[in-house]
Amino acid sequence: MTSSKPYLVRALYEWILDNDNTPYILVDTSSEQVSIPNGIASDGKVVLNLAPSAIQNLEMSNDFISFSARFNGVAEQLFVPVASLLAIYARENGEGMMFPSEDGTDGTAVDGEVAKSSGPVLKVIK
Repeated sequence: MTSSKPYLVRALYEWILDNDNTPYILVDTSSEQVSIPNGIASDGKVVLNLAPSAIQNLEMSNDFISFSARFNGVAEQLFVPVASLLAIYARENGEGMMFPSEDGTDGTAVDGEVAKSSGPVLKVIK
């Protein structure tokens, strides 16, 4: 079966908007396929605002998320492979979903070991 991740991302995006909240995504920027403006990532990650008022030409496929946005007054085209997406959540209350990184970790540590995860992880991000 194909990955459920892009389907969940699209559903959560609509759910967040339907509840009058602002959809944010957390992206792992370590992949060479991620295309974002220079200088906006921190520690290999970036949070991006996907509110319709903040972006244009949003495309959410099974393989990538693409849109244009302005940074310091300059229009930029952004490209995020679904594989690099770590979370989608509402800015106002942190509700959403985290996804394991490509290396299979979910970012949590137990006794110094990073936990492995086989699929999406439901979490409230605050």
